[in-house]
Amino acid sequence: MSITGQTNPNDFDLLAKSTKLEKGRLGMIQQATNKPQRQHRQVPALSALPRPVYARVENWQQSGSQTHWHNHDWGQWSYAVEGMLIVHTRQGQYVAPPQYAIWIPKGIEHKVISNGAAQMRSLYIETDSLADIPWHEPRVCSITPLVRELILQFCTLPANYDRLGADGRLAQVLIDQIACLPSASTQLTMPSDKRIATIAELIQQHPEEPRDIEQLGELVGLSGRSVSRLFKQQTGLTFQQWRQRARLLEALNKLESGHAVTRVALECGYDSVSAFVSIFKKQFGVTPGKYQHRE
Repeated sequence: MSITGQTNPNDFDLLAKSTKLEKGRLGMIQQATNKPQRQHRQVPALSALPRPVYARVENWQQSGSQTHWHNHDWGQWSYAVEGMLIVHTRQGQYVAPPQYAIWIPKGIEHKVISNGAAQMRSLYIETDSLADIPWHEPRVCSITPLVRELILQFCTLPANYDRLGADGRLAQVLIDQIACLPSASTQLTMPSDKRIATIAELIQQHPEEPRDIEQLGELVGLSGRSVSRLFKQQTGLTFQQWRQRARLLEALNKLESGHAVTRVALECGYDSVSAFVSIFKKQFGVTPGKYQHRE
């Protein structure tokens, strides 16, 4: 309304735009939070570790599983023997298919998710045993065949293994080998700005989302330029790089679930199967088909 009490047509335009903006924002939040139900998994209540390196073996069914938010007084190194692990921290998301493992440092609040059947082998590691190793930040590691066999063997030992004998030496060799593992680009830093986080969550839940940066920005009241600037500032990636990585991580998850490559490509927002295959191979070194049929 104008100050004279007469209706100003611009007022209706502003009201309509505001209503559209709010509906768009609420719709995005509703979509982003529409997550499948998973089996709740308890975190063991340990006040201390029986040994500096302690193994846990966990298996769960097709419904998947999820822990609550928690942290530890020691580091956690989790390896997916089968299936895929997804670890969320307050700052990002870390994904481990079978040839990868995830390191979460002492004191970092996190939750562990699997969207389907999986077998996990975890090591709880006292921080003091990691001297001179840069383990202060979460990271995803690409594991070697040697480390795979070492961790599988270590997980067969009793909790109170002989620290001064062969078992203790095995634990130290395992730690030494883990320290040498290369990092992998299967982590996704989440933006802290709530508007940008809303866009990020929508992309994660709906990787096929076709709207461009300008259209997504409009839904949260930002210009495309502002979205681009904030993504780079808060995640270290451009908007396109972030979206590409989110799509590839979701593609890994779908391939692990046995979905056909063509279906995965379309559901993850790629215009063609050939484009998806090319980008996937560039990132992971193999085609999606070979990744699915690896041993």
